[in-house]
Amino acid sequence: MEIANTSSPGVFVLLGFSSRPSLEPILFFLVLGFYVVSVLGNGMIILVSCVEVHLHTPMYFFLANLSFLDISFTTSVVPQLLVNLWRPQKTISYGACVVQFYISHWLGATECVLLAVMSCDRYAAICRPLHYTVIMHPRLCLSLAFVSWLGGLTTSTVGSTLTMLLPLCGNNRIDHFLCEMPLIMQLACVDTSFNEVEMYMASFIFVVLPLGLILVSYGHIAHAVLKIRSAEGRRKAFNTCSSHVAVVALFYGSIIFMYLQPAKSNSHEQGKFIALFYTVVTPMLNPLIYTLRNKDMKKGLRHLVLEKCCGFAGTWGHI
Repeated sequence: MEIANTSSPGVFVLLGFSSRPSLEPILFFLVLGFYVVSVLGNGMIILVSCVEVHLHTPMYFFLANLSFLDISFTTSVVPQLLVNLWRPQKTISYGACVVQFYISHWLGATECVLLAVMSCDRYAAICRPLHYTVIMHPRLCLSLAFVSWLGGLTTSTVGSTLTMLLPLCGNNRIDHFLCEMPLIMQLACVDTSFNEVEMYMASFIFVVLPLGLILVSYGHIAHAVLKIRSAEGRRKAFNTCSSHVAVVALFYGSIIFMYLQPAKSNSHEQGKFIALFYTVVTPMLNPLIYTLRNKDMKKGLRHLVLEKCCGFAGTWGHI
């Protein structure tokens, strides 16, 4: 028991933005606002996708999965972040830190695979329209969603468990606002080469390969769209994919920008704000992108709010 206590601290100190105390109250209210909008927006997408029969299609099934994932991911990080922004003590218990990096790793890997699956769905819709319903049948959609979640859970279980077994020798100060595997590995007082190899392999499988599949899918989609002769047909095909492309660009763009930063003293501080962007802002923007640029979603949302919630349809029908 004494060995366990010396190797694993009871609490971690998340330094976060403590070097800028005047910024913390502003960040608190911004993060709180973004979180509320994110939960409401993504929750509305899930509700509309489930209630509206005309949205019972593969595209909206995967979109509902993405929205549930975004709610879960932000909820695994934001409440603790808000607590630490508000109070002078920037601590998190060892158990809560472990749970946080298990869940964030799981959901991050799942989102990479899910975005790749959604790009394949768009490929089938545009490049194989006559066979779309045969290809993307409900059983296949359920299987693809299950594989996405299970794959993320598997890599999180392996990587996070290996990280959790590292002896930390009492080191407990994390210069970030959340618990992540690379940050915990930096605290270890033993060689972490094996953990780093595992992390790079998992990153290749769950980040690079899905991105490659997305690029290949949209390469074929772009080629197919250019073959469409009518401007109206090209516009419809573009609108079908534009929302997903925007979400992919936000998600991967922030990750790539964060990891390609030069190793300078101020780059780590910039990395915190980029991590804050993809942790808090991106999940909030996703429902806005899909609702503002999607006629079916706007129609379903209007129908749900006006007719089912407010009863306007029946009222107008009697006038």
